[in-house]
Amino acid sequence: MTPFRAIALLSAAAFGMSLAPAAAQDKTPPSSSPSPLVEKLNAYVGCINRLSERSYESRNRYFSWAKKTGPTGKERIIYGTYTIYDTTDCKKDVEKANAAEPRDAELESAASAYADAVGKLEPLLKEADEYYEQENYKDDKMAKGKEMHPRLVAAWDAFASADKQLRAGVEAIKDKQAAEQLAAIEAKEGRKTHYYVEALMVQAKRLLRAENTDKPDIAAITQALTEYETTVKAAEEASGKDGDAKLGSFFVSSAKSYLTSAKQLMRRIRDKVPYSQGDRMMLGGGGGWMVEGSPPRLLRDYNQLIEGYNRGAHI
Repeated sequence: MTPFRAIALLSAAAFGMSLAPAAAQDKTPPSSSPSPLVEKLNAYVGCINRLSERSYESRNRYFSWAKKTGPTGKERIIYGTYTIYDTTDCKKDVEKANAAEPRDAELESAASAYADAVGKLEPLLKEADEYYEQENYKDDKMAKGKEMHPRLVAAWDAFASADKQLRAGVEAIKDKQAAEQLAAIEAKEGRKTHYYVEALMVQAKRLLRAENTDKPDIAAITQALTEYETTVKAAEEASGKDGDAKLGSFFVSSAKSYLTSAKQLMRRIRDKVPYSQGDRMMLGGGGGWMVEGSPPRLLRDYNQLIEGYNRGAHI
C-alpha cells in the first residue's frame, strides 16, 4: 500500500490539532502570528502537500501497466507515468527553513534529503512522460523504456524513503502537541464536546496510519477502529447535552463516513479480499477514491473529515 500522503499546514491557534491531506488546509485565521516553529514546519509541510501525492501517483500509474521487472514493449496498454510540479520553490523553502530557529539537525537533514530526492525525481519523470506520451517506444522497441526503468525505481525509492523520514519528524512534533492540548482541555473543561472533537481527530489520524501502511497489523487496526468508533459515539452523546455545544451535521456525517470506509478497508485486509481488474485500473489511474475498502477512499473521507473540522465542528 502507498503511505498516506499530505499533512495540514499549521496555524498558531490550531498547532498540532490535525493531520490533513493537501486539499484540507486550515482555513481559520490564526489568533496570533505563527511561531518560528510553526513557520519552519509549514515550509516542510508545504513541500509534502504540493509534491508527495503526485509523486506516489506517478509510481502507481507506471506500475499499473509495467511489471516490477520493467516494461517489455509487449504490454497491451501502456499508460506511461505522471509528471510532478516544479520543485524549485520547495528547495528554496527548505533551505530557508533549515536556517531558521528553532534548530533541529535531524529534522533539517530529513527536509534536505526530501528536497534533494524530489528534485531528482522531477526531471526523470519529465523524460519518461515525453518518451511515453510521444510513443517513442514504438520506434526503439522499448529500448529507452528498459533503460529508464532502474533509474525510475531508484528515484521513487529514494523519494519514498525521504518522504517517510520527513513526515516522521513533523508528525512527532505534532503528536506531542496534540496530546498536550487534549490533556489541557480535559483538565480545564472535562470530557465534553470540545474534548471529544479533539480526541476524535487524534484517533482518526491514528486509524489512518494503522490502515494505510505497507505492512498493516490487523490487531492494531482493530484497536484503532474501536477507539475511534467509541469516541464518535461519545461525541454524539455529548453534543448539546446539558447546554453543551452542539455538533453540526456536516462534521458528524463526515466522521461516520470515515468510520465506514475504515471498516471496509479493515475487512479487505483481514479477509484478504483482492482488488478486481476494474479496481486496479481505477487505483492506478487516479480514481482510487471510488474503490470501496481502498486506501485512496479512506484518504478521501479523512480529507472530508478534516474539512469539516476546519470549517468548524458545529457546522
